[in-house]
Amino acid sequence: MNLKQLGWNSFFEENFASYQREGYLAGRVAIAYKNTYFLYTETGELLAEIAGKLRYGATQSEDFPAVGDWVAIRPSPGGKNAIIHHILPRQSKFSRKVAGGKTKEQIVASNIDRVFIVSGLDRDFNLRRIERYLILAWESGANPAIVLNKADLCVSIGERIAEVEAIAPGVPIVVVSALSGSAVEQLHPYLQPGDTVALLGSSGVGKSTLANQLLGTLAQNVQAVRESDGKGRHTTTHRELMRLPTGGMLIDTPGMREIQMWSSDRGLQETFEDIELLAQQCRFRDCQHDREPGCALRAAIENGTLDEQRFLSYQKLQKELHYLSAKQNQNASLVEKKRWKQIHKQRRKMGKKR
Repeated sequence: MNLKQLGWNSFFEENFASYQREGYLAGRVAIAYKNTYFLYTETGELLAEIAGKLRYGATQSEDFPAVGDWVAIRPSPGGKNAIIHHILPRQSKFSRKVAGGKTKEQIVASNIDRVFIVSGLDRDFNLRRIERYLILAWESGANPAIVLNKADLCVSIGERIAEVEAIAPGVPIVVVSALSGSAVEQLHPYLQPGDTVALLGSSGVGKSTLANQLLGTLAQNVQAVRESDGKGRHTTTHRELMRLPTGGMLIDTPGMREIQMWSSDRGLQETFEDIELLAQQCRFRDCQHDREPGCALRAAIENGTLDEQRFLSYQKLQKELHYLSAKQNQNASLVEKKRWKQIHKQRRKMGKKR
């Protein structure tokens, strides 16, 4: 395999240089199982485990390899297996908070160039959900594009496109029908050799059907949505980095019923740039955008240039991210405390040996 076709570039080459001098080989994580990893390498596909030192030094989930990661490995003498010794710095990563009450990061995919946010044009179409995905996409460091699927089920495509353009100015929008394959070729320019794209979206939006069209095979199982509410069931059960006929790389991801945020203000600012710019025009710097005189946001809502539902969505997400940030800071403090306890424990052991 050609490393450049797998997404290798000058960023990874620079960060791999010291490992190369030590005799390591480079590989990219295609699938991450519980204790085993499936890798793409120049010499072929390998199964790998992580080195004991890497496992021992891991304090959180992001310290383990994720799908899309580049890693430094040593193959076994037989050449069919390998040990992962180091994870190269990530150029980008798409993360969310794990489902449930725990404040922990789950890396969905790493080293991606473009995020395809897939939304169905059926009864499950939801602008607020697209906004949440946009925040995560911008925060990842990758560029988003919005794929409106199931064009065959929509009689007002023009209206839907206008609605999405209003909440995602400047973001590419592509309308397709993955089931029939109609207009799927419009996505090919984003999937050239060396490009890595992640498919993101809720259950039932047609990600697996779209992946099959792009792959040219029935690699991904598909399931129909429920007639009662238009919602889908999980088809993809794990993340996988797949090679495309166009030369690019595609990561399909399990559908997310619960889009848990994991980001700072950057993604919020990018997604709601229009509101952020309006807020700068308020008379008071600490304006709460409620009843204060000279509030530019309230004026925009009243004159119809800002949709009130979009503003309410912004306020809700802002509160959610502020709460999450406080929890993340608290967790970071606990992790640092645990790390220093381990260091002191190791020093005491070394002192006793002496």
